[in-house]
Amino acid sequence: MSLETSTPARPRRRWAILVVGVLAQTAASSFVYGIPFLVPTLRDERGLSLAEVGVVVAAPTTGLLLALVAWGVVVDRVGERVPMAAGLGLAGLVVGGLALDPPSSLVTIALLLGVGGLGAASVNAASGRLIMGWFAADERGVAMGIRQTAQPLGVALAALVLPVLATVQGPFVALGWTGLACLVAAVLVVVVAQDAPRRAPEPHEPTGNPYRVPTLYRLHAASALLVLPQFAISAFALEYLVREQGWSPGVAGVFVAVSQIAGAAGRIATGWWSDRVGSRLRPMRQLAVGSTLVMLGFAAGSVWVPVIAVAGIAVGAIVTVADNGLAFVSTAEMAGQAWSGRALGVQNTTQNIVASAAPPVLGAIIGASSYGLGFTLAALAPLAAIAVTPVRAERPS
Repeated sequence: MSLETSTPARPRRRWAILVVGVLAQTAASSFVYGIPFLVPTLRDERGLSLAEVGVVVAAPTTGLLLALVAWGVVVDRVGERVPMAAGLGLAGLVVGGLALDPPSSLVTIALLLGVGGLGAASVNAASGRLIMGWFAADERGVAMGIRQTAQPLGVALAALVLPVLATVQGPFVALGWTGLACLVAAVLVVVVAQDAPRRAPEPHEPTGNPYRVPTLYRLHAASALLVLPQFAISAFALEYLVREQGWSPGVAGVFVAVSQIAGAAGRIATGWWSDRVGSRLRPMRQLAVGSTLVMLGFAAGSVWVPVIAVAGIAVGAIVTVADNGLAFVSTAEMAGQAWSGRALGVQNTTQNIVASAAPPVLGAIIGASSYGLGFTLAALAPLAAIAVTPVRAERPS
């Protein structure tokens, strides 16, 4: 598949729609991924064990995983604006109701949070498809890179705001503010967003089921493999700096936060790079090489030269997340206009499964052995992604 296409009209409103898409994804992410920052106050208020609070933390992401593909089907059939606003509205109302009248039953709380996650999942498929429709091929990389900064922004906002609010207002009221953010985002979607214009398929664009050939399966697999080093860094960077290097939690937290912000900027830069070279998958494969080297560098540094391990965290926070937007754009382009919502739903699902499984599995390996062995094994994932990434499918025949 080539990225060369005819140049469509470029209405200025596409940038306003992109901003709304980013705000919507940021609001949804602050809810879905913000509950871990309420764990201390949740445990104090409800007397929960770690296992019980783990159920609460996992509930929104479970709902999200269950609904991603279904939302993709809806988006493909009816457009992006209505599903996106409806899903955000559902999440906002459920979380707002939970804040106003928290149930006494842990099961009820988990179910409500799961329903909220189900609603928030609409944004993942809809906002990505919206960008694909409004932006031309030679600027989609940058646009999707900007959109992909929304999740780290949402997590960062939750980390900064929710713990402080929870100590003053309680955990459920604090979480309610993320519900309000979802409701505000839903209103913005209704007022500003507009379904992407439908166009005639490009000559190279598939119109039938793209899963009849192995290309998308390989792309999903490669992207999932590249999630593992990303979450290896994000899950264990703070712990390594504090426990192994003796840093204070405050200094380590600032270091990790700055690295995450640099990673968000790196997603935009990688999108610009892909637009300039006219390829998504060649840069993605090169980044897989970089992720492999970062994992091995951290592993070696943790054993012999600690400063190299620290540098590996800083570089890894950029390199291991930079491919994310490329995979999303390529998935939608290879799926075609008629199937892009479903394909993005599958893409999100596979990535979130690996993201959920990677920290406990890698943590068990590190706990039983060392960071050196754990990250050496983690390097096998991006190494495999180098071979799995279907670069040839992107080249014109």
